[in-house]
Amino acid sequence: MRTSPTKLLFYQRLSFEETFWGWLLIVPAILGLLLFRLVPVLASLYFSFTKYDIISSPKWIGLTNYKTLMTDTYWLKSIQVTLNYSVLFIPLSLIVAYVIGLLMSQELKGIALYRTMWYLPSLVPTVASAVVWRWALNPEFGPVNFPLRALGYDAPGWLTDPHWIIRSVVLIQLWGLGNAALIFLAAIKGVPATYYEAAEVDGANALVKFWNITLPMTSSVIFFQVIMSIIASFQVFGVAYILFSGQTTSDPAGPGNSALFYVLYTFRNAFGYFKNGYASAMAWLMFLVIIVLTFILFRTQKLWVYYETEGAE
Repeated sequence: MRTSPTKLLFYQRLSFEETFWGWLLIVPAILGLLLFRLVPVLASLYFSFTKYDIISSPKWIGLTNYKTLMTDTYWLKSIQVTLNYSVLFIPLSLIVAYVIGLLMSQELKGIALYRTMWYLPSLVPTVASAVVWRWALNPEFGPVNFPLRALGYDAPGWLTDPHWIIRSVVLIQLWGLGNAALIFLAAIKGVPATYYEAAEVDGANALVKFWNITLPMTSSVIFFQVIMSIIASFQVFGVAYILFSGQTTSDPAGPGNSALFYVLYTFRNAFGYFKNGYASAMAWLMFLVIIVLTFILFRTQKLWVYYETEGAE
């Protein structure tokens, strides 16, 4: 059946109006992205090649900031601290969040309450979380040390001993894994039940079903969480700043700079020492490292990440 010219004109006008109003409604979001995201990012790239202190005009110095970084002992220390944290936090965060997701996927009485309890810590603001943990890890009256004392062990210097500071920050960050656990829970609950039923017919036990069904079917979500954990581990700031660096112009960040995380040192240079060009260079180096690591992960995902559409082909 042929469409009349009047109806065709009406559909064209309707399509034009929808397109016009659609673009009009997303203009604020596009302008916000350009003005408050893209422009500052490009400006920081320019500032990384300049000597800039906010007050005076930027002065072009080429690669001097990047060359200075290579001999900056504090910068090298911040890399060491961040890497030590990342090596410990990334695998632990993935394992703990996945295990919590598995536990919350069980259909038990009151499971909704347990899921809520696991998720609530992720809603606590960073400042409040750091203050609570400063009290909880106090070696004299902190509740975390009560079980250790009951067993006859001395309370470690969670926030005063350089050997325990990274572990303390990891512990604090693991407390707020509600979002990651919720994502894993959704992935686990999304595995079709027919796979488990077929495995049970073949006599598979719980471990076999987990290894051959649950883990492969959720590997794409694990891949996503690996990337997010890497990015998060490179961007530790709030907890470290509140617990160990109340003054931006002070040199130490914890005993022996044992809490001098990369972003914390970048913040100090930008807003403590007003070396904004130097801080911009630090930020861009971290950005490049994250891009390279993400690229490597995407190149290796074919080796261990399973997508259900691939199996259907």
